[in-house]
Parts: sequence; C-alpha cells; structure tokens
Amino acid sequence: MAKDKVVLAYSGGLDTSVCLKWLQDEKNLDVIAVVGDVGQEHDGLEQIKQKALDLGVLDCQVVDMRQTFVDDYLSKALYANAMYENKYPLVSALSRPAISKHLVDAAHKYGAKYIAHGCTGKGNDQVRFEASIMMLDPSIEIIAPVREWDLKTRPEEIDWAKAHGVPVPATKDNPYSIDDNLWGRAIECGVLEDPWCEPPSDIYTMTVDPADAPDEPEYVEIKFSKGIPYSLNDKQMSFLGIILELNKIAGSHGFGRIDMIENRLVGVKSRECYEVPGALALIEAHKALEDLCLEREVLHYKLGIEQSWANAVYNGLWFSPLKEALDAFLASTQQCLSGTVKVKFFKGSCTVVGRKSSYSLYDYALATYDADDAFDHGAAKGFIDLHTLSAKTWASNRRQEGASADVFSAEKAQGPLKKGKYETVPEIAEGDDCSDIVEEAEQAMYGAAVKA
Repeated sequence: MAKDKVVLAYSGGLDTSVCLKWLQDEKNLDVIAVVGDVGQEHDGLEQIKQKALDLGVLDCQVVDMRQTFVDDYLSKALYANAMYENKYPLVSALSRPAISKHLVDAAHKYGAKYIAHGCTGKGNDQVRFEASIMMLDPSIEIIAPVREWDLKTRPEEIDWAKAHGVPVPATKDNPYSIDDNLWGRAIECGVLEDPWCEPPSDIYTMTVDPADAPDEPEYVEIKFSKGIPYSLNDKQMSFLGIILELNKIAGSHGFGRIDMIENRLVGVKSRECYEVPGALALIEAHKALEDLCLEREVLHYKLGIEQSWANAVYNGLWFSPLKEALDAFLASTQQCLSGTVKVKFFKGSCTVVGRKSSYSLYDYALATYDADDAFDHGAAKGFIDLHTLSAKTWASNRRQEGASADVFSAEKAQGPLKKGKYETVPEIAEGDDCSDIVEEAEQAMYGAAVKA
C-alpha cells in the first residue's frame, strides 16, 4: 500500500533534519523536501539536497527563489519601509510566504496530502507558514512535528539526531538558531536568551565590529526609479545586485546590527539580534527620497499604513485581503518616487547627507530665508487665525463658563502632591512595599484634578 506524501520545508538545519526522519519513522510518510534559496548563507544547496536524499526522501527540490523574492516580496517591503515595531526590517516574515507558495506548488505536483515545517510551538514562523498555506490551499493538512514530539530542548534534539543517524550542524557548544536571507540575518537562542548578556562577537557574520570599521567614511549614491533602486555610484545594477553590494558595503562599516526585545505574535517577549546592513540602508535612503517627493498628507498617512503593513506581514498575513489592499495604496505612492540619495557610512552609522529628484516638492524660493524668499509672510496671520479658530472658540467658551483650559493646572492643584507629605520624595529602602504610597499619591492626584 502506497504511503501518503508530505512536503517538508527543509533547510538542512537541526529542526528540519530531525523533522525529516521523524516524519518517516513516526508518521510513516514519504517525504518530499523543498530547499528554498532566498539568499541565505550555505556551503552548497546541493550538499543539503544530497543529505536529504541520503536520509531516504522521495525527492528533494532545490528552488532558486532569489529573483522572485526580490521582485514580489522585497520590493513591496521597501515600498512600505517595513520596520516591525519601528525597529527592524522584517527578515523571516518576508521569506516565509515566498517559501510557502513553493511548498503548495510542490504539494500539487506530487499529490501530497500534507505539508510540514520545523517551527516551534511558541514562535512566529509556525503562524506564517500555516496561515500562508491555508490561504493558498485550505485543503492541505499541516504537520508541525516540533509541536508534537517530546524533544523539549535543542540538546535533546541533537541527542535524538545522533541516535537516529541524522547529521546536523548544531552542537551543544554552538546552540544558536540562525535564519537568514537576502534581507538579513536573525539570531537567537543560547546566551542571547539572557537580555542582560551582551551578544558575543561570534554571532555576527555580515557586519564588522564598528570599533574595527574603517577610520574614513564611505559615500554611496543610490538611484531610485518608482521606488526601486537601480544604480549604485552611477553603476546600473539589478535590485538583487544592489542588495548584495550594499550588504557588503554597509557591513564593512559595522552598520546594521540590531539587539532588541521583540513582541512575538503568540504573546511572548523575545530577545532577538539581527544583522540587516543592506536592508536598513535602503530603507533609510528610500524614506529620505519620500520626504522629498511625497505630498505632506500622503506622507503622514503612509506612516500608519507602513505600520499596518509591517504588522500584517509579521503576523503571517501576506496573502490576506487587507495586506493586498495596503499593497495597492503603497504602490500608488511610488509612481513618482524617482531620484538620487547620498548616504555616508561611518563607524556603525548610515546617514543620509543628500537627496535630489526631478519630482522634488522642495521649493528653494519658498524654503529660503535669504533675499530670494518668495513665501508670502503676510498670509501667515490669516492662516493662523483660521487654523486656530476652532480651538480659540473652545478656549473662549471654557473661560466664560469659569473653567480652566488646563484641568491639571499646577496653580489649581491644592492636594497633598502640591503641599504636604509628598512635597518631598519619601525615602524608600530596597524591598519596601510601596503600594500604600502609590495608592495615596493616585488619590491625591485625582482629588487635585477634580478640585481644579
């Protein structure tokens, strides 16, 4: 009797290597491994393929997804200046839907009933893979071995792999979990799980220590057409080529390291370290060009759209109708976003130092304070009168009714916070229970506000 088939998102790392063998032994399934090249570091994807074949898979597909990843995913991320929690460019969240699409295609090709992934039960990627797969083909069943098996720690996985003849790259002395692609690297686990511990230097591969970076700055000019970069220092290149080159340039100057506490979708705070030299530099340059070319209200409104877009993608909703609608808005803002941005890399920093565009909305005659000033200063008085008319009417009404415009005015506050025992800060020893002090202070503030 023929076995059911499962398509496995395979990287050759610890989790997916153990998953492959586990699916064969515990689920009695024929495995089709899919290895996606999204620009990650590797010693050769053919070696990873051979490893999967040696483990007895039915087939192993090695798919070069880099150009599709750039054209269909990273371009949209750049339109959105996508920064989750306004801190870091999305890395794994961008590659997961791209990989998921190929997994679904492979499932259709081989007639597989299942798709499997190696994500943990408290991470974000499980949501991204499964949500993407469900939106592309709801009929496919999903298996998440890491959520099912009783291997609770990475050392236990390493021991299991050795016992079952599965070669893995991780060791108990090098326990980091790495996920990387063209847009950057995500590093976690090991000593990084202590948020007080400074990241060891050995976790970084794309960036030098800023202290060891060159003592002279390097200037780079990036040309954009409709929001997409196409030239570095007057050398025309593909978007893919520019990402690769900027990763080298920015990384050589120690730019692009991020160490943050991140709010995962599942509700866990996690310490994450990232290397995103090229991505972060491109986003900084792209934002600078938008400052020059986008009309004020569009630019201001776009800030909220960018956060909504980043949240949706981070949360695994790449193929959702909301994300699709946001893409349409963002694409419309890029129609006239063409020009050149000059950035300076120096000792871990990337600074925009120049920008120009034929679509620039910057008017020297309006902006200058010199003799060429064309701004109508006489119009300012009427503008201010109309701009403040509503608030002025409100303030006048409150004063006529005897109410203060500032309900928390210090002059009105006569409670204990103004005078009395809280005029000076009480001495508090370490370990003291301060709940009574906090409660009295809150009551005093409330009483002062009401009295005012």
